Amino acid sequence: MRYLKLSILMLRRDWRAGELYVLMLALIIAVSGMTTVAFFADRVDKTLSQESNQLLGADLLIISSRPLSGRYAEEAQRRGLKTASITQFPSMVSNGDANQLVQVKAVTEGYPLRGKLYLAGTSDNPENRVATRIPEQGTLWIDEKLLAYMDLRRGDQLEIGATQLTAAALIMREPDHSVGFIQMAPRVMINAADLSATGLIQEGSRITYQLLIAGEFSAVEAYRSWAEKQIKSVERIEGIRDARPEIKSALERAEKFLNLAALISVVLAAAAIALAVRRFTQRHLDGCAIMRSMGASQQGLFNLYLFYFITMGVIASLMGCLIAYAAQEILTAWLSDLTDTEMPLPSHLPAVHGFLVCMVLLLGFALPPILNLRSVPALRVLRRDIGLPNTHSVTGYLLGLSTLSLLFVWKAGDLKLGLFTIAGFAIAVAVFGLIGMLLVRILSGLRGQTGGAWRYGLANIRRRAISSIIQAVSLGLGFMALLVLTLVQDDLIKNWNTTLPPNAPNHFLVNIQPDQLTSLENFFEQHTIDTPPVFPMVRGRLVEINNNEIIPEDYSDPHAANHVRRDFNLSWTAELPYDNLLAQGNWWDTDQPLVEPVLSLEEGIARTLQVKLGDQLTFDIAGSHFSATISNLRKVEWDSFRVNFFVVTPPGFLDDYPVNYISSFYVPPEEAKTMHELVKAFPNILVIDVAAVVKQVQEMIQQVSRAIEFVFLFTLLAGFIVLYAAIAATQDERIYEAAIFRTLGAKRDQLTRAWAAEFVILGGLAGIFASAGASLLGYAIGNHVLHLAYSFNPWIWVIGIAASTAGVLVAGMIGTRSTLTTPPLLTLRKIG
Repeated sequence: MRYLKLSILMLRRDWRAGELYVLMLALIIAVSGMTTVAFFADRVDKTLSQESNQLLGADLLIISSRPLSGRYAEEAQRRGLKTASITQFPSMVSNGDANQLVQVKAVTEGYPLRGKLYLAGTSDNPENRVATRIPEQGTLWIDEKLLAYMDLRRGDQLEIGATQLTAAALIMREPDHSVGFIQMAPRVMINAADLSATGLIQEGSRITYQLLIAGEFSAVEAYRSWAEKQIKSVERIEGIRDARPEIKSALERAEKFLNLAALISVVLAAAAIALAVRRFTQRHLDGCAIMRSMGASQQGLFNLYLFYFITMGVIASLMGCLIAYAAQEILTAWLSDLTDTEMPLPSHLPAVHGFLVCMVLLLGFALPPILNLRSVPALRVLRRDIGLPNTHSVTGYLLGLSTLSLLFVWKAGDLKLGLFTIAGFAIAVAVFGLIGMLLVRILSGLRGQTGGAWRYGLANIRRRAISSIIQAVSLGLGFMALLVLTLVQDDLIKNWNTTLPPNAPNHFLVNIQPDQLTSLENFFEQHTIDTPPVFPMVRGRLVEINNNEIIPEDYSDPHAANHVRRDFNLSWTAELPYDNLLAQGNWWDTDQPLVEPVLSLEEGIARTLQVKLGDQLTFDIAGSHFSATISNLRKVEWDSFRVNFFVVTPPGFLDDYPVNYISSFYVPPEEAKTMHELVKAFPNILVIDVAAVVKQVQEMIQQVSRAIEFVFLFTLLAGFIVLYAAIAATQDERIYEAAIFRTLGAKRDQLTRAWAAEFVILGGLAGIFASAGASLLGYAIGNHVLHLAYSFNPWIWVIGIAASTAGVLVAGMIGTRSTLTTPPLLTLRKIG
């Protein structure tokens, strides 16, 4: 306890003396920067998931082929969540002599819980309208396909099972219709209260039961955790990430961008803290020597400074978290115009993370200096030339880098992103250090060829070689982080935008028959629309892996079980699709005849099903078995909204199986009526409007871009702290140097020019390091983590070197201005 009291007294004394400004400011900005990102990332993740759930009709679905237990809905309501239910099944409907197979969708009050259901306008108001309630009892709503098939009118009576219902409205768009869209039949929606009157719910009927759940993010997640423990083999849970790979891919990519922003804050924080701690230890040498001369033990000094730094960390964490919470509220208000959804409040975890990050960073870089401070000899009281022991210096840097590495993996939320960032900065530190030593030697050799200020500046760099290299490397890392967050990340976001341009496909055509290809091409020509490419599609269910029969119950992972339960879409192609990347194996050469059937599998589905190269998969296609060996794995850009497949084979192997075709293309909003004509001309073709999904992903990119712009302000502030800490690290030495030179007759402007030359050299070195590191790290992250093409940007070098040189020069001159105003006599008295 006495060490705690003494450490608090020391902390107050040092704060009043201005000794802690740099270190405290570095810590506060480190915590506030990282925690702002964490707070906002938490809110954005919840908001993006919530907005994406509008495409699902709910936040969560529980789906079953048998009636769901009432305990699911009861538990959801007990937790304060909203619920609704859907019962879907195929049935025949009749209108006079006309009959048609349809998909009946019986809904309860409250549907949809997320998103909007659009109905066709009336004669008085032809604009599409939002449904405010479900169909009334005794009525049904129909879709455009059924309208075209049976030539229906509003008010017509349709016979469904044992009852008759009145067609009351035309469905234009359902929020959940673009999810799992391989349903060819026309759709009708009825009130669930009319189900019993139809008499169609019988034992053995092909019925799908769905429970829709919506509410606050944390409550839904807690409910999902509960429900996953209760789920049966015939039941499954789906969120938007489970249902749509495009949304899942976009959400994960958005999270990686935000995590990258958080990692940059970590780098800047570490650089600032490392420099600030180095200056702190230099300034406490005399105090430790005095305490050692008065009998203080090494263990006592260690305990004293340990409590000192822990107390400082707690104070900095509290202040940083408060600033972060206020900053993310400002950011949320700034982004409010990009979304109609109110952002949920963040959880408390980012604050806990901020506290842990502060303590780990502080102690990671401060513990080795503490170990050195306790070893300061008492003789330093008489001989001030005795400096800080370097016993733990190497250990200190290794501990600091190890701590930083663990933080990278943790804050990345993605092992690959964390490892790439760790490797990038670790290699940068090593390479920057070696190059720095080489450049310092080269520059030292130039002293004889220069004169005046440049000669003195080069001499300073050579005299303080280790200190100069540490400063250049720290500044290089800081500017490298800023470049990655600004120019490099801006390039990556632009490339993300190019994967989803304004004319990205927003309509899919499914169930195109082979004999309709020519007619469909003529239709597009008549309507002056570029004929989109069509892709063959064969539907089959996975039944065997390596000749072993599989069933959904073989998998504990509900996603894997769901894939086994559903049909796969298989296709064939000679060339690797241009928006696919080969992850493992080799693509087939169609010039060489293939004897044995092979296939290409999407990497994610292979991981889910736990299969690898060389495994044999067997599909049941219309009662016949098709077996092929996995020859390669692909990475697929699902958020490109182009047609892609989990399973692809070379041409020729699927020719004998039933095939239809699928296509995707862009339709401008003003030409939407063309799709109504297409439905009338080809009633069997299912037209899927995914414009809402495309819009959602495009808005997501905008939100991430704007969020990073705000985070950059924090990171820029952290960058200034790195600059200040780097300049302050040699402040005491410069004060002593200025006093001696001025005593010997040097003028202020001479010292100013000399230091300016030194800062220009340091800034230039840091700029070279930063530009090279940012380019290489941007390439690695873009190509191997975010799977986005990264092109070399020469402006990174121009801006990086210029900004670094100017920044270090300006900060250095401002930071050393007080040095020139300190009377030499006062400084010399302190030395003596």
